[in-house]
Amino acid sequence: MPSPVQKLPVTLALVAALTLIAHSSTPAQTSPARGSLQNTNDMPLADYLGLLQQIAPAAEEGTRTYLAAFHQRCGRTLSTVELRRAMTQGEGDPVLMGLIRASHLKDSNARDQWVQRLRCPDKGAR
Repeated sequence: MPSPVQKLPVTLALVAALTLIAHSSTPAQTSPARGSLQNTNDMPLADYLGLLQQIAPAAEEGTRTYLAAFHQRCGRTLSTVELRRAMTQGEGDPVLMGLIRASHLKDSNARDQWVQRLRCPDKGAR
């Protein structure tokens, strides 16, 4: 008999995995002389993507596509904090969620359509 986790729709499982990653944080190291040595809210992007790869490979692939499209269209790299926000605000950025789903389904046409929908935020909205 399948476990309840196996019965979850793939999208729900991905959202659960992404939420887990988005809300995890590495404890900050501190120095008595200097205070916090790292920002607990901004884990390195490579580490974040590595966690995604371990938990949900389609999420990691869709996220890499999102990051590349954002860089190409908006002329800058998305920070880990911005990426985490795109995953967790409301139901998540529709383009990012669409790219993750397209990666899961291995649907290159849907991927291309989602990339075309990506919009750059206003300069002040970072």
